[in-house]
Amino acid sequence: QVRLVESGGGSVQAGGSLRLSCVASDATSCMAWFRQGPGAGEEREGVARISRSGTADYAASVKGRFTISRDTAKNTLYLQMDSLKVEDTALYYCAAAIYSCDVASLSPSRYRDWGQGTQVTVSS
Repeated sequence: QVRLVESGGGSVQAGGSLRLSCVASDATSCMAWFRQGPGAGEEREGVARISRSGTADYAASVKGRFTISRDTAKNTLYLQMDSLKVEDTALYYCAAAIYSCDVASLSPSRYRDWGQGTQVTVSS
């Protein structure tokens, strides 16, 4: 299994920016960011995914505001979050799949390895 460690979360006002990082202990295939909001019963939502070659895909709710990228030489995944909204408040997780992104999609059950999460709080 691959160990994943996220960093970069914090508190920011609406309209601001944050950059999340996730360092993996080994090379990975498809990687993604998920988030889980603070409400009771909220499910883990796929935010963005990126293949090893750099092909990215986004959830409709973040498209045009968030950018996912990776540095394969450093085994590091990034999420640049701009124009943040209050509804972006959540615990953000990075995840690694053993499948390609075409197979893994943004389905949490298809990702084997998970980080511990980093909190993002956006205030109005």
